[in-house]
Amino acid sequence: MIIGGGPAGLTAGLYAARAKLKTILLERFAPGGQILTTDWVENYPGFPDGISGYDLVDKMKGQAERFGLIIRSQEVQGLELVGEKKSVITDSGTIETRAVIIACGAAPQKLDIEGEGLLTGKGVSYCATCDGPFFRDQPVAVIGGGDTAVEEALYLTRFASKVFIIHRRDRLRAIQLIQERARNEPKIEFIWNTVALKISGDTAVKGLELKNVKTGSISTLPVEGVFVFIGYIPNSGLVRDTLSLDEWGFIKTDNEMATVIPGVFAAGDVRSKALRQVATAVGEGATAAYMAQRYIEGLGKGS
Repeated sequence: MIIGGGPAGLTAGLYAARAKLKTILLERFAPGGQILTTDWVENYPGFPDGISGYDLVDKMKGQAERFGLIIRSQEVQGLELVGEKKSVITDSGTIETRAVIIACGAAPQKLDIEGEGLLTGKGVSYCATCDGPFFRDQPVAVIGGGDTAVEEALYLTRFASKVFIIHRRDRLRAIQLIQERARNEPKIEFIWNTVALKISGDTAVKGLELKNVKTGSISTLPVEGVFVFIGYIPNSGLVRDTLSLDEWGFIKTDNEMATVIPGVFAAGDVRSKALRQVATAVGEGATAAYMAQRYIEGLGKGS
C-alpha cells in the first residue's frame, strides 16, 4: 500500500508493481502532488529542454499503470501499523496490507499574518502556475528567497506588470543560476531585509504592509497579488503518534527508507532530509519499494 501519488509514490508504485507485488496507491486528489503546481521542470534528468510538471506526472502515472499499479482516489483517515498486517482505514473502508509506503508529501507553509486567511483565493496564492494568469498586467509580490520563490517569480513575469520579491535577508537562498535570471529580469524588483506584517483588502488584495527588519520602518506596497513560498509543512499527521518525526514533523527513516516500525517506509517530501526535489523523491520511492519487497519476502520465509 502506497499513500500519496507524487513522484515518490508513483515511482514506488512502478517498482513494486513491476516486481509483481499487488500494489495499490491511494491519493485523495489527482496524482502528482506539488509537481502539478510547477510550470516547467528543467532539472530532472532525461529532459534536456525541460518538461512541464503535468506532462512529467502523466508519463510517470502511465508507466506505473502499465505494470499493473492500481490507483484509487481515496482519503486515508487512519492507520494501524503495529504487527505483521497493517490496516489502512479510508473513507471507503479498511484495507489490510503487509507493507506501507508513506509518500504524503508536504503542504505550503503560511505566513500566519492578518488578511492571509481572509484573502486566500482572492489574491493570496501558494501556486503561481495555478493563479498567475489572473494577474495579467497587475503588480504582485512574491514572499520568500529560495529556489521555488525565485522560480515562481520568474514565471509570474509572463503575466504581471511588476514582481516584487520580498525577502527577510539581504541575499537569496536560491541557486546561483536562478538568481542570475531573476537579477536580469527587468520586471523583478527585490525588497531586502523585509517581512510582511499584513495583507490589506476587503474582497481582494490591495496591498502589503511591510517592515524592514534592520531599520524597523513600516511601509505599504500596493500590489494585487501575494504569492507565498516560504517552505513546506509535512503531511505527517496520520503518523504523528506512531512514527519518529524530526523537530519540523518530517518522518525519520534510515538510508533504506525504513521507519521505526518494521514494514513501514517513507519517501519523498514527507521524509526528513536535506533536499526536496523530484529527482530525490524518485530515488527514495524506488528504494522504499525495493525494501518493502525484501521485507515481504522475509515474512514469507518466517523471518
